[in-house]
Amino acid sequence: MSGMCLIALAWRLHPRYQLAIAANRDELHARPAAAASLDPDAPAVYGGRDLVQGGSWLQVSAHGRLAAVTNVRDGRGSMAPQPCSRGWLVRDFVRDHVAAEDFAMTQAASPGYGPFNALFWDGDSLVHASNHPEAFGAVVTPGIHAMSNGAFDAPWPKSMAATRALETWLGTPAASADLPGSPEVLEPLFAALADTTLAPDDTLPDTGVGLALERALSPPFVDGPEYGTRCSTIVLVARDHVLFAERRYGPAGVRSGDSIAMVPLPVS
Repeated sequence: MSGMCLIALAWRLHPRYQLAIAANRDELHARPAAAASLDPDAPAVYGGRDLVQGGSWLQVSAHGRLAAVTNVRDGRGSMAPQPCSRGWLVRDFVRDHVAAEDFAMTQAASPGYGPFNALFWDGDSLVHASNHPEAFGAVVTPGIHAMSNGAFDAPWPKSMAATRALETWLGTPAASADLPGSPEVLEPLFAALADTTLAPDDTLPDTGVGLALERALSPPFVDGPEYGTRCSTIVLVARDHVLFAERRYGPAGVRSGDSIAMVPLPVS
């Protein structure tokens, strides 16, 4: 499972939302997945579910936890399948009680996963972890960040477009609106995530997959008949709740459904 493929995040930058995320998940359209909902096996957990391996790309827990994962694109490395699904990182963390930093370092060094980037929030710390090119984990500093299929905060065109959109939105009155009673205020973020503009060739990364594929994967929204953006997700973590909004798409970018939920958080 590829996980999310674009995550823009704002950490401790807004007076209302300690964490704000705008993200796209790219995957084969034929791969079965469940829309964002409560997990029938873990009723405190909310998010999408991969129905092939049983993991997830982005989930939150009413116990005050959140995790997200992307793959790392490396056309020059080994493509051999690995025994562990990257989506298990998300599934396992939101069900656990271990500190984010401890979980991140343990899993980054654990064999069996394909190349990944991951985010773990435990109600206090936000931690980024990766196993490519080597095991790494670090506390995320306050500010605007991006996580895609390369290094954390790599200035890929799609990442920069998404972080600009998130930072702009957080600076508007919409970010202080009463949600989800007025979910239309999220539309500027969904519109930015739906951008299909190809990036200029001279701004593209070289991940070893060839220029044609780099071009096709360069917009925030990947619009393809077999592989493309399956869903856009906006997560806003406030003091006492998490707002989780998902917009789903079928082949060729056809919109197929929306959902929005408020997940309560423990208040100390």
